[in-house]
Amino acid sequence: MPHNPPKPIYVGGRWRDATGSDAIAVTNPTSEEVIGFVPRGSAEDADQAVAAARAAQEGWGRTPQSERIAAVEAVYKALEARSEQLTEAVVDDVGTPRRIAEKLQTGLPLAAVRDFIEAAQGIEEPERVRNSLVHRSPVGVVAAITPWNYPLLQTVGKVVPALLSGSTVVLKPSEVAPLVPYVLAEAVHEAGLPPGVFNMLSGLGPEVGAALVAHRDVDMVSFTGSTQGGRAVAAVAAGGIKRVSLELGGKSAAVVLPEADLERAVKATVSSCLLNSGQTCLAVTRLVVPRERYADAVGSAAALAARFTPGDPSDPATKQGPLVSAAQRHRVRGFIDRAVADGANVAAGGSAPPDGLERGYFARPTVIADADPRAEIAQEEVFGPVLVVLPYDDVDEAVRIANGTPYGLAGAVWGPDEESAVAVARRLRTGQVDVNGGGFNTAAPFGGMKLSGTGREFGKAGLEEYYELQAIQL
Repeated sequence: MPHNPPKPIYVGGRWRDATGSDAIAVTNPTSEEVIGFVPRGSAEDADQAVAAARAAQEGWGRTPQSERIAAVEAVYKALEARSEQLTEAVVDDVGTPRRIAEKLQTGLPLAAVRDFIEAAQGIEEPERVRNSLVHRSPVGVVAAITPWNYPLLQTVGKVVPALLSGSTVVLKPSEVAPLVPYVLAEAVHEAGLPPGVFNMLSGLGPEVGAALVAHRDVDMVSFTGSTQGGRAVAAVAAGGIKRVSLELGGKSAAVVLPEADLERAVKATVSSCLLNSGQTCLAVTRLVVPRERYADAVGSAAALAARFTPGDPSDPATKQGPLVSAAQRHRVRGFIDRAVADGANVAAGGSAPPDGLERGYFARPTVIADADPRAEIAQEEVFGPVLVVLPYDDVDEAVRIANGTPYGLAGAVWGPDEESAVAVARRLRTGQVDVNGGGFNTAAPFGGMKLSGTGREFGKAGLEEYYELQAIQL
């Protein structure tokens, strides 16, 4: 695919140049080579994009829901036709191994679009509540600020429900991995949405992102990123009393109950932790096991992690690709080194560069043992391929360890049966919990508690975030 879009930003239904001439280099994390450039947008570009979205919103909001659904279906078909292009962009831009990218970076977002379309059926029918009719109206102009790790899935989770609700969108994708959103913009353009309904501009968070969050004509900000970034977004948006949806960090735990299948639990946890090189917000990065089974769990996790040999993500046999950037690699290595300095032991991996990989932002799949549950490595999101194994003496302690971080995005429970596992899952303060290997569901609510954010994405709950409620008393 061409890595230099012919026109750099998409505003008001057309491609055009940004107001400034500065550009941001796009780097392939496997080769460390520059593979393209995107514009460094400005506050002026943001203002023009918001103006286009505001001008289009009333007409789009009054468009019959059936026509909005048809428009999103057209976007879906245009994306589906670009499946291979989307996968190639993720491999080049994020470093996700191809076989994983096809399923999770391309296939899963397409499934999410279908789930949103299904959730939209009948959602705008007025609801009678005694002498009131409750109507749903579009929230208005939405600023969607998306991350680099799952560039299509996270963008679909914001743009599609906004469009279905009758809201208009200004998308600011991450400058770290911006290629996939350009493919999305091409699909939207092909689908023929009215000018200004969807707008996209690249740029830096402190410049373009900040301008969108503070803009007086933006009604809602949907942000996915770090907890630090979420705090900044919430603080600025509060000045305008804007609706804010935040999907932030996580430090998810898998609790293995005494009679659970340990081998199965460890295998699934290692796979979750190392997925996308650990650059997954809901990755299970803490394995909490009975003390009497602790040594077996550490040994099994270390052996499994050693099989995830880092390599070229374009090779179908590769299980783990590079991290997205040199800065991310430096961050991950720092966490490992500080964990060792704090007294933990490395059971597999470590901070040294992987053997035989002179180029690329690669990190070793790492298993940490003998860490204090209160230590940084067991408390803070690493966002890399690092698993911490922690022992417990009774189930109450296991729940305390699982809940004992500032985050509450996801988790897992492994038990001898569904009933006992669900009973423990209900005690976890997280937005979602996988029980005995339950899979991610794009029709179910996704989001966090505590420092993991506010609001929900995907399915009907994610669609409802983009509506205002109006009660008409009769």
